[in-house]
Amino acid sequence: MTKKYVHGYDSRESVRLIDQATTLAEILHSDSIYPAGCNVLEAGCGVGAQTVILARSNPKALFTSIDISDESLCAARKRISDEGFTNVSFSKGDIFNLPYPDEVFDHVFVCFVLEHVQNPIDALTCLRRVLKRGGTITVIEGDHGSAYFHPDSEAARRAIRCQIDLQARVGGNSLIGRQLYPLLKKAEYNNISVSPRMVYVDSSKPELIEGFTKNTFIAMIEGIKNQAISTAIINEPDFDKGINDLYRTTKEDGTFIYTFFRGRALK
Repeated sequence: MTKKYVHGYDSRESVRLIDQATTLAEILHSDSIYPAGCNVLEAGCGVGAQTVILARSNPKALFTSIDISDESLCAARKRISDEGFTNVSFSKGDIFNLPYPDEVFDHVFVCFVLEHVQNPIDALTCLRRVLKRGGTITVIEGDHGSAYFHPDSEAARRAIRCQIDLQARVGGNSLIGRQLYPLLKKAEYNNISVSPRMVYVDSSKPELIEGFTKNTFIAMIEGIKNQAISTAIINEPDFDKGINDLYRTTKEDGTFIYTFFRGRALK
């Protein structure tokens, strides 16, 4: 993994991840459906934001959800328990050192993880080892370079760029969505398909304004303010103007667009 999770592990980030998963469930996971009785590895489950959606949509599939953070696993277990799901087991695990024999899982699911690892091809290769021949891997990632909006704002783009640069400094890549096809190809997967999942927001979609533009995307950028200023990649007035301009896109005449990418491939 990277040396540091750039977004942090505080309670605000947990809320942001849950808002993101809930708001985007239909866009990202409408086709995240697995056969009854199959074994699915969710690699990098975090606080369980995606886990709940998977468990609810696939009540007869069996999920093994792993993460390297004890704190995140604790939160994920509680979320699943609170929802009453019994088809998920949790374990501490490192993608690069998976404690499983070869070809044990029918499917692998990875969401918002590769952007945080220094060697995504190595991560995909390690996951390929535990995937049964003929099994599928699903990879979902965002791409912060895909964000555009009205009214346009150079200050807003600079604030977003701070997040991209900070993640790159710790070995991550928040532009990785556009790279899913070549990454899966280099990791020797077959029958690769990648589909863009665009989120378009205007004032006729108040649920997306709150759940995505404000509570997911702008909250993510706001969350790196102290890091951005302390590393001198931007000054506070410029950052604050960028954030204000992003909020301006949520007004009645504003729009906000962002694209996620969903890759699927076979072993």
